[in-house]
This record gives sequence, structure tokens and C-alpha cells, in this order.
Amino acid sequence: MNNPARGRARPGRLTLAAERHPAWTDGALCAQADPEDWFPEKGQSTRIAKAICCRCPVKAPCLAYALDRGERFGVWGGLSERERRVLARQRMAAA
Repeated sequence: MNNPARGRARPGRLTLAAERHPAWTDGALCAQADPEDWFPEKGQSTRIAKAICCRCPVKAPCLAYALDRGERFGVWGGLSERERRVLARQRMAAA
């Protein structure tokens, strides 16, 4: 699998031992699921991740974290990369 997101931050996961994870990740449902669901290959569905995200109690802080950090890969806060780009552009236009 040639996944550019390998080694990148994953919801509910640490990327480096020295990096502290945000407190909200302790309640993230994604921590109990297959990390590959959040980083599908091009053309694969994000449906599984989004179904879990919609029930997650930390969906809002997860999305805010991804937007603040400019996460380019994966599903964060229930949104795909493309959906986050659209949201970020809309926010910029409204500012």
C-alpha cells in the first residue's frame, strides 16, 4: 500500500513519542478502530470512518485540530481531505 499518510498524525494516535496528544483524543472512538479506515487509498470510501465519526463525542475538537494544523490526509472530525479544504476556503472567504 502506497499511503502518503503513513507516519502522519492519526486521530487518537501519537505520531512521535515526544509529541503529546491532545486531551480530547482520550475519548475518540477512532482509537478503538482500524487506523487504515481513516486514511483510505485514493478512490476508496471514507464511509466507515465517517460512520464512526458521526457517533464520536469528540468530533468537533478533532475537526478543529485538523483545521488548525492543516492536516492534508485522512478523515478528521467526520470530514475528508477535500471537505476540509472546502470548509477552510469558506472560512477564509467569510473572514
